[in-house]
Amino acid sequence: MKPRTRKLVGLMLATTVLVTDAAASFASSHREAPGITKSPKTDSTDLYMFRSYEPGRDQYVTLIANYQPLQDPGGGPNYFTMDPDAVYEIHIDNVGDAKEHLTYQFKFSNTLQNGGLMLNIGGTNVATALRQSGPVTKVTDPNTAEIESYTVTLITGDRHTGTRAAITNAAGGGTTFTKPLDNTGVKTFPDYNSYAKQFIYNVNIPGCGMPGRVFVGQRAEAFAVNLGGVFDMVNFVPIEGDSAPGAGDKGGFPLGITQNRANDELVGKKNVTSIAMEVPISCLTAQGGNGVIGAWQTASLPQARLVDPKASYAAPTLSGGAYTQVSRLANPLVNELVIGLPDKDKFNASDPKDDAQFATYVTNPTYPEVLNQLFLAPVNQLAKANFKTLAPTNFPRADLVATFLTGFKNLNQLGTVTASEMMRLNTNVPVTPQAKQANLGVAAGDLAGYPNGRRPGDDTVDITLRVAMGALCYPVPIGANGAPADLGLCKPADASTGQVPYTDGAPISANDVQGSFPYLNAPLPGTPLSAHRVGQ
Repeated sequence: MKPRTRKLVGLMLATTVLVTDAAASFASSHREAPGITKSPKTDSTDLYMFRSYEPGRDQYVTLIANYQPLQDPGGGPNYFTMDPDAVYEIHIDNVGDAKEHLTYQFKFSNTLQNGGLMLNIGGTNVATALRQSGPVTKVTDPNTAEIESYTVTLITGDRHTGTRAAITNAAGGGTTFTKPLDNTGVKTFPDYNSYAKQFIYNVNIPGCGMPGRVFVGQRAEAFAVNLGGVFDMVNFVPIEGDSAPGAGDKGGFPLGITQNRANDELVGKKNVTSIAMEVPISCLTAQGGNGVIGAWQTASLPQARLVDPKASYAAPTLSGGAYTQVSRLANPLVNELVIGLPDKDKFNASDPKDDAQFATYVTNPTYPEVLNQLFLAPVNQLAKANFKTLAPTNFPRADLVATFLTGFKNLNQLGTVTASEMMRLNTNVPVTPQAKQANLGVAAGDLAGYPNGRRPGDDTVDITLRVAMGALCYPVPIGANGAPADLGLCKPADASTGQVPYTDGAPISANDVQGSFPYLNAPLPGTPLSAHRVGQ
């Protein structure tokens, strides 16, 4: 670009920042809200937070923030790099004021290796169109054209004005880490697992006396959900059709859906990009606190972006202005099924401390009434019942306020209680080993599971369905030795179907994922494992 033209573009950019500041603050969300569909690289999908259950690591908390949903394994040729204009962040509140006190900020960049992969064509070296040109086995393999790297910064205090310090590689002290290429297929990656493990880094965290770990890369999706059926006006009967999940006896609700991987549209079919950190518990909790932490993930972009008419690999766009949050997520399904359509973008632009503006969506939720309108008549007919309503009638819904906004007393409430949408984890609750984890978490008496944090094997769709329909109005097995305990949030009479085994029929359990960091499985390859390796 000519100097004068670039100067004019810069002036236009600065003007645009001023004009769009107010509008941009409302243009944000996940895929299920209008704004984020324009920026899929910054789309938050799932947050996991749990005490590490890898043997010998129970004094650590694992945080996994996923972005870029619905990645097709064969989605080449450029696959799913992160946005170098964006910042991706995991925020921790260890006080209870719904403000971040620790932020782990990730910033990405892409560089060509040796100018790209060159071929001599008729005596002229010409860059190829692909990101790799042979088997890839090493971090900076000569067969790769592009290297995606990132930095990690710990921000103490406010994420905009707090103290910043680099997280460094424990092996050598460098501040730059590398992200593996996405799993293009079995011919490119003879052993993707071994390749990806090279990108797990031991790291030194400022102010922390023990090293942590970090990994960023493509992973197999672990969020089990009957996605199409749910959003097609729940096009299935959402009640367990077997006497027990997986029994295969059709001994449950007539015509009810049964657990089957075929009902799942993500696990085993799609990939996602994970930012995973393992941090010592002592470096996350507040001194003098009660051991509970709250967390949420975000992605932010500069307030304005112009498409450069003279785009290059290094600068396809011009960006400027302060970072503006365009995506936010903590508990699963909140913006999908709780926040109303007019406020979805607004929710994703906001901070937890300001969540009082969305309280009505939790105290007076619409989704249970949607299920009631869809299924009241057929349930009464099939069950030969006379329910007046399937939906709970306790308003305001104190049970949902505890689930999403305050945490549960004596389980995962922070020392100071500020109503705000965060994922909360009591780090004092002992780890449940992988083989003993209950996929219904707290509702099944496993206090180390959702909604006390979230593990990859927690079936959060089924848990959320049951909680929304009033499961917490009945005693929950969280007392001593798993004894049922009344939470005192509502009464059985408030939830006529609160003990019904609601489900979307898409199962997940701890046995479906890895038992060690970064826990989520290696990504599905662009060609199947059984593919014939032509040319080898």
